[in-house]
Amino acid sequence: MKVKVINRSKHELPAYETMASAGMDVRANIDHPLELRPMERVLVKTGLFLEIPVGFECQVRPRSGLAIKKGISVLNAPGTIDADYRGEVGVILVNLSNEKYVINDGDRVAQLVFAKFERADWIETDELTETIRGAGGFGSTGKK
Repeated sequence: MKVKVINRSKHELPAYETMASAGMDVRANIDHPLELRPMERVLVKTGLFLEIPVGFECQVRPRSGLAIKKGISVLNAPGTIDADYRGEVGVILVNLSNEKYVINDGDRVAQLVFAKFERADWIETDELTETIRGAGGFGSTGKK
C-alpha cells in the first residue's frame, strides 16, 4: 500500500523498526516542551499530512513503553485518521499517572497503524437471529 505524505516536521518520516512491526512511531513536532500534568490532556502536532487510500484508515495508538513506564496514553485510542482528512496529524495524549510528564520535540508519542476496513450497509428489521448469549451484556460470555 502506498501512502502520500507531506513532512513539514523537523524529523525523519516514521518507519517500521522491524520487519514484523505493525506500527510506526510518530514524533512530536513542537517549538517548546509541553508539560502534561496528571489527568491532563494535550494535542501534540506531528508535522505530517497524509493521503490515505480510500478503504483504509490510519489508527493512532499508544506506545506500550510510554503507557507502562510513564502512564501516558492516547486519549481516544485508537484514534482514526480517515482517508479524506488532509490536515496535520495530531495526537491527543493523556497523563494517567500521578507525576507530571514533559514532552519534548522529537519524542516518540504514538504509533501509526494502517488498516483496511469494511463499510456497513444497514438492513432494517424487526428481529435478529437468536444466539446462546442473547442480550447478555458486558462480562456475560463464559459464565456458567
